[in-house]
Amino acid sequence: MTATGGQMSGKTVLVTGATNGIGKVAARELVGQGARVHIIGRNAEKTAATAAEIGAASFIVADLSEQAGVRQAAQDFREREGQLDVLLNNAGGVFQQRQETREGIEMTWALNHLAYFLLTQELLPLLHAAPSARVVSVSSAANATGKMHWDDLEFRRGYRSFAAYSQSKLANILFTRELSRRLAGSNVTANALHPGFVASGFGQNNSALMSRVLGLVQVFAKTEEQGAQTSVYLASSPLVQGVTGRYFDNEHEAKPSPRALDDAAAARLWAVSEVYVKENLFAGSRVM
Repeated sequence: MTATGGQMSGKTVLVTGATNGIGKVAARELVGQGARVHIIGRNAEKTAATAAEIGAASFIVADLSEQAGVRQAAQDFREREGQLDVLLNNAGGVFQQRQETREGIEMTWALNHLAYFLLTQELLPLLHAAPSARVVSVSSAANATGKMHWDDLEFRRGYRSFAAYSQSKLANILFTRELSRRLAGSNVTANALHPGFVASGFGQNNSALMSRVLGLVQVFAKTEEQGAQTSVYLASSPLVQGVTGRYFDNEHEAKPSPRALDDAAAARLWAVSEVYVKENLFAGSRVM
């Protein structure tokens, strides 16, 4: 992938999960296009090194699986910038064993969905302050097998790693559709994407067996540069100016699963997500 000149000159961009993989490549490419890019990472040393390497304007250290971390990251960013042209929601993970955050929320649900939802809400005033802003959320083709487990969104009864992951990727598209509907007529667009199966560090935080399996199949995967292309396209291309509420693959609009097109489910997800982020609700008192 090569930068296309300075078409992002003067634009302010925030990229989450930018210390490796497609997030790092996307941030680097947007810097190359002239954008003022800020990155968010969990590890302080690694995030600082990445920011220096790619020429990011600044970096923020935050654990986005925790709502307190999301809110602090948003506050830090608001103190640095008065507007935001592009928010690239990229941070995510897959977890072989069920884990909970310190706030008592299942990790996949917290990081892959609630972080997108809450960070976007926190930064909406800055997005509205830009002449034309974009929210770009990395989903996955795994949405095709995803199902919203409304009675057990956190898989407290029978955790299955891929089911939790595919549910979260379905949620990314439903969130994007509902966000787009709510922002209709405004200066902010929202789109989701499938990056493809990418040879990166994704999923390597799991057991030796799962990491080894992922390593083997990555022989057939896209490069990180190829995987970041659609993120960069949606963040920067004039061809998608004004396009909103869509799902993309390989820089083209694609059709997600029928469940991802369920607007009633999108509205329900929004309402459930508001319950999660308005209070620090723990397992014993959470009702959906």
